Amino acid sequence: MNQISDYLAAEHGHCDQAFIEAESAVAQSQWEQTRKLWQQFCSSTQRHFEREEQVLFPAFEAATGQRAGPTQIMRQEHEQMRQILQALQQALADQDKEKFLGGADTLLPLMQQHNLKEENILYRMADQVLASQSKSLLESMQLLDSKC
Repeated sequence: MNQISDYLAAEHGHCDQAFIEAESAVAQSQWEQTRKLWQQFCSSTQRHFEREEQVLFPAFEAATGQRAGPTQIMRQEHEQMRQILQALQQALADQDKEKFLGGADTLLPLMQQHNLKEENILYRMADQVLASQSKSLLESMQLLDSKC
């Protein structure tokens, strides 16, 4: 995986799968299993956000001079998702199946739309403007693994 888009899109797939598994466990009231799956999902999602916010977005903004463009929108959407994740975490702690599934129904389309925008717009732009830096940027993103 030499392109930023390939690497981050693969992470989207991993996060999406972890979310689906956690949601399925909640639907079956498998609370202990849900806690493990939810932790995996939250950790993967937070790490993904960090890769973008700490590595990709600053590099993209520096290369393009755009600070109020797509990266600003993606940061805003990350914040929206973080708020929903907090509500879902509380629903999980309360073992409130209906509240969790309702929140999941809000989060899933938001994540899907967000991922499509990143994959079809931002990542493609990043692959072009950051082509000469892609190897070092990917290495920086991977270094964040050791912090989790």
